[in-house]
Order: sequence, then structure tokens, then C-alpha cells
Amino acid sequence: MVTAAARRGPLVVVGDSLLDIDIEGDANRLSPEAPVPVVDITRQRRRPGGAGLAALLAARSGQDVILVTAIGSDDLGDALMNLLVDHVEVRSLPLDGRTACKCRIAAREVPMLRVDSGAGQVRRAALPPGAVRALESAGAILVSDYGRGLSGLPAIQQALLPKMNAVPVVWDPHPRGSAPVGGCTLVTPNAAEARLYTGADHPAEQGRRLCANWQAHAVAVTVGRHGAVLTEAEPLRTTPVPLGELPNRRQSRIDTCGAGDQFAVAATAALHEGADARAAVQAAVISATQFVMDGGAVTVSTVSASDAIDLSVGIADLAGTADAFEVTDRVRRAGGRLVATGGCFDLLHRGHISLLNQARALGDALVV
Repeated sequence: MVTAAARRGPLVVVGDSLLDIDIEGDANRLSPEAPVPVVDITRQRRRPGGAGLAALLAARSGQDVILVTAIGSDDLGDALMNLLVDHVEVRSLPLDGRTACKCRIAAREVPMLRVDSGAGQVRRAALPPGAVRALESAGAILVSDYGRGLSGLPAIQQALLPKMNAVPVVWDPHPRGSAPVGGCTLVTPNAAEARLYTGADHPAEQGRRLCANWQAHAVAVTVGRHGAVLTEAEPLRTTPVPLGELPNRRQSRIDTCGAGDQFAVAATAALHEGADARAAVQAAVISATQFVMDGGAVTVSTVSASDAIDLSVGIADLAGTADAFEVTDRVRRAGGRLVATGGCFDLLHRGHISLLNQARALGDALVV
């Protein structure tokens, strides 16, 4: 039984982190060297990926978050750490090799290419004291497995065992990762993963088999626009959790990147607050849907300063502009993203500064 006192601890995210880079531009010509499009870059966005994205999403929802992960001592690792440190506490394990990076290149919102680099693997060693203390203090745990070895570490799995009956533990699995530790409160595979794990086609049958195979209290198989199918082990029952009515909003392209992370984060947060599995999955379906409709992972991406200056709307040009409406018009004409926030800043403190920095990171200009 999970006690109320246990829930007062932080939400701890455990898993593999990487750096995601989105390069956007125009493609109006072919290269003379080969019949491939030439992308003229107009914008570059960076964000944490994997468990790093899950931790950032949890922090955005107001949770006190600690991330237990492995980040390399290299330029990509430094960039990843800089994107995280203002939002979550990081307990880093040693990484052998370079930090993983996924670079997506698109022209006018059409994906052109993805380039992956970095094959670093977490070192198989005892957990640093900071990671041990983080897991011991957890009020809820999300294991965000991205198949790079961290969730399979014997030291991690041993540290998770005593938490299984003490706090909610949610496991977001990966086909190249390890099987969830027995006793998880909730496991959240998508339909393709569940089919791979079980060989079954129907989510209800997949859930029943996975509850038995993984000794999980509940399994929620996410099925895209149809929501999720929840299977609970005791008593054994399956409940469809539909998506509900979608907002009437026109978008040029739906980007589902990060939707699974948002689902797992929202379910963990709901369980952390005392919800049962069914209510947690319902909250997760709603949260993931809203996340996608709001723009997906791009909403937590950061435009680097050099790339922002390269836009036709330069930061230096805007700095002396007193009229917020003029700023709005100029940013929108250039195809940029405008962010607005407000508050009472009569006494400016660190919380205000953090709010303003986070808001500014969501776009190309900030109106306060």
C-alpha cells in the first residue's frame, strides 16, 4: 500500500538521456554533387530527449523532479546538461563513449533526414551516492527506458526493488531495453511494442499477457488516436480509455514526438497525487492529446542564440523596440514564434527569473 507520506518525495525519472536537434529550413534546389535537396537552414532547435525529455515535461507540470541518467563528458553532453540544469536536479552516472544525439532535418515542415550519433553506454558500476539518495527519497518513480542500458544495470534494478510496494513505479519500456522489474504499478508500452513483446494483435490480450509476464499491477497499451487500453491484474479486467473529442484546431502537421513521454509522465504524476490506475491513465490520455495539439516536443525546444540572430527578426533589432504590438508583427512576419507571459514582478526573485527564462526558451521573442 502506497502511503501519503511516501508521496511527499520528489518524482524521480530514471533512464537514458540524449540530445535532440531539429534543423529547419527551405529546400528550393538540388545539389550539383548528387540529386539530393539542399536545405538552407533558417532555425535550429535543441531539447533533451529520452529520459531527459520526460524529466523536463514532469518539471513543466510543477513536479519536484530528480533525473538519474548518464551523460557524457563531451560537447553534446554539455549542451544537454545546460538544457536540464535550470529545471531538474541531475544525478549523472558515468557514460562510456559519446552522448547520443538525434538530429532531424526538415524543409518547410517536411522531414528530409535524421542523423544519429553517439553510441555511449552507461558504465556498469555501483551507483553514485547522489543517485542512491534520490531513489531512496522518491515519492514516485518513472523509468524511461530508451534501450541504452541504464534501466538494465543490476545496481539500478536492486535499488528499485524496495520501492515497488512503497511508491508508484511506472515503467515506459523500449524494444532494445530490459524487461520491467516485477511489481511495477503501471507499464506503458505502445501498440507496436506490445505486439513485439507478446505476438498478440489485440491490446486487451497484449495487456493480459504483459501483466503476467512482467508481474505488473497494470499495463496501459497506448493506441495512438484511439487512446489507451488499460489492463489491471487484480482483479483481472481490461478497460478502454478513449481519446475523447479532439479540439477543433487546424494544424499543418501533427507532430507526435514526445507524446509517449508525456503520457508516462502524466500517469506517474497522477499516481503520485494518489489517483488509481484507471484515473491515472485517463489523465495521461488527456495530457498526451493536449501536448500533441499544442505542438508536441517543439514547445519545450530552445532556439540557440546564434540561430535566433540569423533569423530576419534579429534580437538586436528588437531590443530597442518599445511597442509590444510591433514586436508581435515583426516576429510573425518572419515566421517566428512569439511567447507571452505575465505576473507580479514588483520584487524580482529567482523564481521569476526562472519563469522568464523558460518562457523565452519556448520561442523567438518574449512579451511580458
